[in-house]
Amino acid sequence: MAAVLAAGGADVAWAQEAAEEVRPAELSGEIIVTATRRNEALRDVPMSVNVATGEQLEKLNILDVSGVQQLAPGLELTNNSGRNNTTTLRGVSFDPDSNTSPAVRVYYNEAPADAQTVYTAIYDIQQIEVLRGPQGLLRGLSAPAGSITITTRRPSFDKAEGYVQGTVTLRDGYNLQGGVSVPLSEKFAIRVAGLIDGNRINQVRNVNRGDQYSKGRTESFRATLGMQPTDTLTAYLTYQYLHARNRQYQQVVGTGNHPSYLVGCYFAPSYCGGSRFVPDTSESSGPPLAASDYRAVSEGEFVNDNKSHLVNLNVDWDMGPATLAFIGAYQYSVLNTHRDNDDGNAVPNYIADSYVKSPYKVWTGELRLTSNNDEGLGWGLGAFYTKQTGTTVVRQPGDSFFFPVSVASSPDVIGDLPYLPIHTIVTVPIDRTTWSFNANLRYKSGPLKIEGGIRYSIIKSIHTTQLGLALGPNVLANYPSQVIVPPYEIISPDLQKLVDKPITGGLNITYEISPTLNVYAAYGHSFRAGTTGVITQAGLSSDILQAKGEKTDSYEVGFKGSLADRRIDFSVAAFYQKLNGFINRFNSIYWESALDPSGSGFLSANYNGDAKIKGVEAEVNGRITKDWDVGINASYAHARYSGARLPCNDFDGSGIPNQNGTPTVQGDGNVSYCISNSRLAEMPDFNLSANTELRFPMGNIVPFVRGIVSYRPGFYSDRADFKYPSRTLLNLYAGIRSEDAGWEFNVFVKNVLNQKRITNTALGNFVQATSADVAYDSGYRLVNTMNPREAGLTASYKF
Repeated sequence: MAAVLAAGGADVAWAQEAAEEVRPAELSGEIIVTATRRNEALRDVPMSVNVATGEQLEKLNILDVSGVQQLAPGLELTNNSGRNNTTTLRGVSFDPDSNTSPAVRVYYNEAPADAQTVYTAIYDIQQIEVLRGPQGLLRGLSAPAGSITITTRRPSFDKAEGYVQGTVTLRDGYNLQGGVSVPLSEKFAIRVAGLIDGNRINQVRNVNRGDQYSKGRTESFRATLGMQPTDTLTAYLTYQYLHARNRQYQQVVGTGNHPSYLVGCYFAPSYCGGSRFVPDTSESSGPPLAASDYRAVSEGEFVNDNKSHLVNLNVDWDMGPATLAFIGAYQYSVLNTHRDNDDGNAVPNYIADSYVKSPYKVWTGELRLTSNNDEGLGWGLGAFYTKQTGTTVVRQPGDSFFFPVSVASSPDVIGDLPYLPIHTIVTVPIDRTTWSFNANLRYKSGPLKIEGGIRYSIIKSIHTTQLGLALGPNVLANYPSQVIVPPYEIISPDLQKLVDKPITGGLNITYEISPTLNVYAAYGHSFRAGTTGVITQAGLSSDILQAKGEKTDSYEVGFKGSLADRRIDFSVAAFYQKLNGFINRFNSIYWESALDPSGSGFLSANYNGDAKIKGVEAEVNGRITKDWDVGINASYAHARYSGARLPCNDFDGSGIPNQNGTPTVQGDGNVSYCISNSRLAEMPDFNLSANTELRFPMGNIVPFVRGIVSYRPGFYSDRADFKYPSRTLLNLYAGIRSEDAGWEFNVFVKNVLNQKRITNTALGNFVQATSADVAYDSGYRLVNTMNPREAGLTASYKF
């Protein structure tokens, strides 16, 4: 609203300058998007779309994809664990460990791609588009919350061009990237680009590892060959290599604790004054820590190593009445993870080392035939195929703690360990195939445009898990030094094979009220296939092991237009969405085995729950004067479960999520359940962002200042039992550039206000369950916090 009022007051100034300046290309009316799989002006697309151009990314020093969320309110891109990139949009989130399709799909040069790989290296980008709402028709894979398309820069057939950009920060961050395009002939051109990036990731240091910082380094290279053998045939072949190695420690807050006990007291209570359990105050999980301390306490490392190869082919053949397009892609990635699972150091002197190797191969192919006419009746046909294979191997401890005693050895017990050492080896083959076929029609006559169609998909997946065990020495006398349990299948045959054949699609109507105002109404239907939990425990009920398929229906109305000789653009959309059986991931849920009374621990499981979303989104972009640009975006999305029965931790029997007291299961199931009307994601309903640039031309140089701010109010989370504080992230930039923007130098400060607010937290303290009635309580919550203030400088040169 503020931007609209400001725009109204600037009408006179705009009118005076209209003859002197052409409408800027970066304003939305000139931006061309591919949201509908055809090149269209943003104002003509019947859906809510946010666009970040490559120039914007460079201006705002957005060096990783998480920065894009400042340009698209309601979008949240996080990597809380260091291993999984999570995308949240319109209040709908997704955990990559859920082994189902994401709530927000990611496309790399129009082919679906893994977010973990694509998000890691953002450089030489042409455009990023955030498509809001269900995607079930025009793209090969359905998604309930939206899609993000990332397009890299293509080679120029006309001239040699390129850029180089370097950034350094006062917190040991550095980023060097660049790209160059060379025409080889009239028919061939090549573009090569590269990136070297290093930073401290979440700025967390580990108190139990010499205050060692989190640290990440990424190296990537990309080459694109452009071919245009005829005037009607164009093809681009892209190869990208990526190697990212991150050591990211999990931050904690809390008082710490003395969670272990003297070993000898259990067998000889007289040594401890007649008491079995006497706290050993010499062993501590760590010191008292606040969010502003940015500290971790795990005794082991958490390292992720990702090596990926991406190949992408785009071919367009203009046959006159119609265009035949082919999109093909191949991805081969190997992600190796080494982690101490005792993030809170709940058991001092104990490292729960786990190793995960996740190789996977993904083949994708899509063929589309689309009529070229804009007026009258148009049509499109398409076929899509993708297949993912790979075998994940997990090696981690599944130790069974008998009672709360110290891990340190003692002459007062028989043996060295107070727990049954169990080493698990889990093998998870991945086999997932999707075929889909779509048909759509569109009709345009004057100001009226109607588009609609359906997609029929065949989704097949096989879910199996082979679990093997190695049992080590026990505290009991004469226990065998090691017992091997050969791998056995823990997923029952009736849960292994899943086949879904959904029909998805949509319909939208657009009407041009005037050359500067469009209104639209849209309906969308999407589907996500169900999934079986593959890395889990034996003896669990089927509802915990398998989530059913999810269906989504969405309704949206909106209008897009411009004012003041198109110097200001605006869009407003209102939407309502119903999710039947929304698939969500529930982590760190306490369970007890139905097969073994002593079997217990914490698990992660997918589960279905009905939900509803309603909201409003608005965007205003304008040029107040020829040297002052302003943009304001706002989003409100009320995304809640609707009386859903969901897995939870309910230690005190209150019926609401909590970890007050000893871990226990309420009822007679494997886990506790709570009736929930809570949020679908850990984010507020309202989000606001604004950006501006003010220029001061001085002959051949142009000094400037820029700023971007995002605001998120505080909110209470039932799921985490935590009141999240409000957040205001302000980044400021000042510098000079040449008149033609050929070179630029700027200094910047990110998080100017130096807010250190918690952005994500676990429910209660991190604990280690035991077979006794007392758990190891670390005294810490696992959290993520806004990165502290960081200053740096950037220099760039274009040619």
